[in-house]
Amino acid sequence: MPELPEVETIARGVHQRVCGDRIAEAWFGSHREPFKTPPARQAKGLEGRAILAVHRMGKHIVCDLGASRAHEAQAQWIVHLGMTGRLLVTAPDGPIAPHTHARLSLASGRELCFVDPRRFGRLEFRDLGRSAGFSAAGVDPLAVTAEEFAALFRSRRLAIKAALLNQTLLAGVGNIYADESLFRAGIRPRKRAGRLTRAELERLRLTLREVLEHAIRLGGSSVSDYVDADGMRGFFQLEHCVYLRTGLPCRRCQTPIRRIVVGGRGTHYCPHCQR
Repeated sequence: MPELPEVETIARGVHQRVCGDRIAEAWFGSHREPFKTPPARQAKGLEGRAILAVHRMGKHIVCDLGASRAHEAQAQWIVHLGMTGRLLVTAPDGPIAPHTHARLSLASGRELCFVDPRRFGRLEFRDLGRSAGFSAAGVDPLAVTAEEFAALFRSRRLAIKAALLNQTLLAGVGNIYADESLFRAGIRPRKRAGRLTRAELERLRLTLREVLEHAIRLGGSSVSDYVDADGMRGFFQLEHCVYLRTGLPCRRCQTPIRRIVVGGRGTHYCPHCQR
């Protein structure tokens, strides 16, 4: 599943390409799974709207929509990519990708397409005159302060790896970046979150932010289906230290990387470098 760096990369790419454009027509497929809002209602709400901004909230992509660029946001189109979802900006004369579930034809002639082979992604439309705007449940790890971060994990009996994946605590962190951040911070994934010292928590907070920001600069990790808004793969997978490197030598100490299960998720770590 795309995590914070991948979603941020896609959101920035889509914003750069379609901000200020207008949705002329909206087409939706017949599979019901991707739609949190009925397709007919989405099409009616989207058509004629100007795209004011495209940004990330947690693991969601939020498109702010208005009557024109001069107006405030009146609606939102919210995209969750699920396991295999893609949000692509394409030329209208190009081939339609298999498993395309939504096509927004823009006034510029381009199209904004949602593609999802496994159909775990979700599309939602919100009229801000009738409902509140979308907000992530947890704190954004790129903005969380030292005090906030320490408070999130204080007295929690969860393993720190499981706590990092809890989207009601931190919004956007997934398996890849939890493993990579814990390795770089030198913390065992099974250690109870509530037993981490203040110094360990601050080291983890700073390391997590550093890893996420570096992954964004490299366009995210392409370990499965992920591509950016132009269909290009990311490069951060080339710098993974532990994720999916089971049995390979640690890049620091040459100890074989181990794989365990924490909170139902495959977890990779170095038994020598992480204490």
